[in-house]
Amino acid sequence: MSIISTGFLGRRTPTDGKLPPGQYLTTDFPVLSAGPTPHVPVEKWEVLIDDGKNILGRWDWKSFRNLASENITADLHCVTRWSKLGTSWEGVSLDALLGDIQTDAAYALVRSYGDYTTNLPLKDLINKQAWIAFRFDGKDLEPEHGGPARLLVPHLYLWKSAKWVRGITLMQQDRAGFWEGLGYHNYGDPWREQRYSDDK
Repeated sequence: MSIISTGFLGRRTPTDGKLPPGQYLTTDFPVLSAGPTPHVPVEKWEVLIDDGKNILGRWDWKSFRNLASENITADLHCVTRWSKLGTSWEGVSLDALLGDIQTDAAYALVRSYGDYTTNLPLKDLINKQAWIAFRFDGKDLEPEHGGPARLLVPHLYLWKSAKWVRGITLMQQDRAGFWEGLGYHNYGDPWREQRYSDDK
């Protein structure tokens, strides 16, 4: 199994100032994954929040969908240099999931069905910056794009928006996720071109 998806070639259009440096505009929604696509039926789906020892929150599909959802319009920026602007999503804010959880953790490790992981500062998951999204462009999220539900953190490169999300571990110390352990940047700000570990 190849763990590296094929990249995409293209040129940035000079007409749109919304593009971060080094990005080009696409109207497609390219599919990039670190492995095979998991197919998780909603009746078996759940998402957990834990601290590495204790479960702090657990939602099955029904209880997750009973949470208040939001419509989100976001620009997406992939580390392979494509950007897709003005995408439409529906999802549950991480503020809603974390709101009743008391923690002094500074970091989070997001885990996916299929064993993908990515790490983020906890501050990047709150204050209306991140969602667990289940609809894209008015339709249920397809498995190849992370359905039934994926993390959406649009201010960072798209590999941080883990597909097929199943858990979030809150941590005192940072721990590299899948791509971060293979040399990608630990944070991944597209406006600073933080693609690889030696980028500032």
